[in-house]
Amino acid sequence: MVGINGAKYKLMPKSSSVDLEIIKEAAKKIVEKFGGTNKEYSEEPIAFGLKAVIVFFFYPDDKDTEQLEEEFTKIENVQSAQLIDMRKIA
Repeated sequence: MVGINGAKYKLMPKSSSVDLEIIKEAAKKIVEKFGGTNKEYSEEPIAFGLKAVIVFFFYPDDKDTEQLEEEFTKIENVQSAQLIDMRKIA
């Protein structure tokens, strides 16, 4: 039986003028292609008008998330992507 994990990534845009909705849509496509479920996309204020996109989703624990960080950094206008939380859900 395969368990379920939860992962949370922080995607930092290159500037405060970047359209975060475009980043969210691109991240959504990556997560769906990976097989993520119960997806949640939110914004976290950082400083001086800059906001990060927070991506949270569940995935089967037989999948490897290593390539996801690299895929997220390929999104246009994303400066960096960082795994900030991972936990066993079931």
